[in-house]
Amino acid sequence: MANVKTSISIEKTLFEQAESIAREMKVSRSSVFALALQDFIRHRQNKELLRRINESYEGVPDADERERLHKMLRKQRKMVMSLERQIFQSEAS
Repeated sequence: MANVKTSISIEKTLFEQAESIAREMKVSRSSVFALALQDFIRHRQNKELLRRINESYEGVPDADERERLHKMLRKQRKMVMSLERQIFQSEAS
């Protein structure tokens, strides 16, 4: 992967913290900034994915979804009625 040199301006305390982390991790300052940026990008991507997932569950079901729900409800009612008949018949025996 090709590297690109860049120059950024940050607060002195943030720079000092980055230097300290780099020493502690025994990596370059550039690596610390690259890792932080990768983490930030991943966080934003996950946040966007979550927003899109939540958005897909919002709103009123469309006609196809309403029809499927109606069919499922009818099937569930038939199953419950069948189980109730079986229970009633076994209790009557």
